[in-house]
Amino acid sequence: MRSATPPFAPRVREPGETAVIAIDGPAASGKSSTAHWVAERLGFRHIDSGALYRAATAAAMRRQPAGGWAEGFVLEAAADVRLLPNRTSFIAAIGGEPIDAEIRDAGVTQYVSLVARMPGVRAWVNELVRDAAKGSDVVVDGRDIGTVVFPGADLKVFLVADPWERARRRLTQRLERAPTDDEIAEETERLVQRDSRDATQTVQAADAVLIDTTYLTQEEQVERIVTLARVVLRREA
Repeated sequence: MRSATPPFAPRVREPGETAVIAIDGPAASGKSSTAHWVAERLGFRHIDSGALYRAATAAAMRRQPAGGWAEGFVLEAAADVRLLPNRTSFIAAIGGEPIDAEIRDAGVTQYVSLVARMPGVRAWVNELVRDAAKGSDVVVDGRDIGTVVFPGADLKVFLVADPWERARRRLTQRLERAPTDDEIAEETERLVQRDSRDATQTVQAADAVLIDTTYLTQEEQVERIVTLARVVLRREA
């Protein structure tokens, strides 16, 4: 069990214990894409904890597409969900089959916030993520990563950005074109509402490094985190 440490304070890693970089932040703050590239640069594996919430939602939708699920129903539906390792990351799968396209579906997006607030589902996701990290050095992104899942992570980063910029980035990725101001305004409103719903699960750890990405490119975000990680890991070594 890792114990919390101040930023940059070296800790003694037990023999066989893996390194963990935790990246938290609100919806559309760039956690997952940034974590993926940080893991690539460090030679770690990336774990997208949000993919597990989406996989649980997709599994529930396969049984009952209209929503309205109880927590027990979601957990039963998600019994076949696993994280499968590949060279650079872990892939969410149902029954051994990767489901990346399915979990990005609009229907899953509609219900995943509801599923992610279920305490039993959160505990289930956290356990799967901890198990995956036992055998690999990892960069983990999502909610509660630095506060609940890995309170003693080697490095904790909390990404934030202006809601308008987060909305613009999300729409650009989704639409594969430059969004209009009206489209950005509508998406901004949705993000602010989601921030309000998710407030209790999006808390910055006291020893996390805050990075405002509003005016940063993704390359700059990645470079900052990689540099921080190398400093921390070098001190621990």
